[in-house]
Amino acid sequence: MARPDLCLEFANTQYWRGQASPTETLKAPEDLAAWLSGNVSKEARPLARRDFEQAIEARETIYRVFDATTRGKPPAAPDLDALNALLAAAPARSSLRRERSGFAWDIEMRGSTALAQLAPILWSAGDLLTGGRLDKVKRCANPECGWLFFDDSRAGKRRWCSMQACGNRAKARRHYHRSREK
Repeated sequence: MARPDLCLEFANTQYWRGQASPTETLKAPEDLAAWLSGNVSKEARPLARRDFEQAIEARETIYRVFDATTRGKPPAAPDLDALNALLAAAPARSSLRRERSGFAWDIEMRGSTALAQLAPILWSAGDLLTGGRLDKVKRCANPECGWLFFDDSRAGKRRWCSMQACGNRAKARRHYHRSREK
């Protein structure tokens, strides 16, 4: 099974989605290659512009699918169809390789296509949707944030993307309003 939150981390490469101008971290193929090198494969290379745009479309599809599930709704049929098409076109998981920390799927990089480089992310999305842990996918309670996360807390009641970011902001806002009411 792929890392369950890999697809969510990819979806979160655009954040503050509830604001008029979300923050985009993947502005160019080189940005995507750097992100993939740090999260998926050390062999990631910049993609052609068309493949980069396909990767961004895949990210948005993944975001919409999981955002719908966090709201208790089924994903829109076109989004599920698009995810299925991406999974069907991605390289198959057919062999393993040994790594320092264990094992990983060996991916045939066939000319370094977008789908070959995104394969572990797509597998993560499929595994998360089918693996019985979908209820652990949450959306930050800050409506301006929109960050998706995997809630592996003991109680399963995590509300914020992180306490350092949105959690502290919410606490400060509540404190400010309480002190103004006195």
